[in-house]
Amino acid sequence: QVQLVESGGGLVQAGGSLRLSCVASGRTFSRYGMGWFRQAPGKDREFVAGISQNSWSTYYADSVKGRFTVSRDDAKNSVYLQMYSLKPEDTAVYYCAADRWGRGVGPQYEYDYWGQGTQVTVYS
Repeated sequence: QVQLVESGGGLVQAGGSLRLSCVASGRTFSRYGMGWFRQAPGKDREFVAGISQNSWSTYYADSVKGRFTVSRDDAKNSVYLQMYSLKPEDTAVYYCAADRWGRGVGPQYEYDYWGQGTQVTVYS
């Protein structure tokens, strides 16, 4: 069992930055691929970024490529999402999720554990 807790969300002006953190419980964190997803009001939850076990590979949605960076620190059981040049359309609840296949990318049903989410609001 893995429990995930996100933090770092908030209210930021367009063009600003935020860094989201996700801390996992359990001793097997390093085996999991980790993904960041977001859900805006009235929209489906969508993939934002992911990182494989051992940080071998990272993945990004086209909408955030070049602006967001995903990273992990297995010693701290943590995964991060650094967000730059934020836009109003980035406004959403952001979730981290753990993928037992270790890939950090793939359909949402492959992610076994989800955090409760953290709100990011970008105003113009």
